[in-house]
Amino acid sequence: MNTPDKKCAQCEGTSFAQGSDYINIRPLDKKYTIGSEKIYTFCLDCGEVLSIKISNPSKFKAWVF
Repeated sequence: MNTPDKKCAQCEGTSFAQGSDYINIRPLDKKYTIGSEKIYTFCLDCGEVLSIKISNPSKFKAWVF
């Protein structure tokens, strides 16, 4: 994804991609909960992570502290 309105803080690149890893985020005290996927937006030039987003934050509303 080419986004001229956003620039990488490290290299000023404007080409970004999104990806995920195989480990979902889950509440600290709920080891056996499935949780939700993390979506990373990162610079294609240097690898700097622009953002990390939780794909389904509503799964955490029961654990608000």
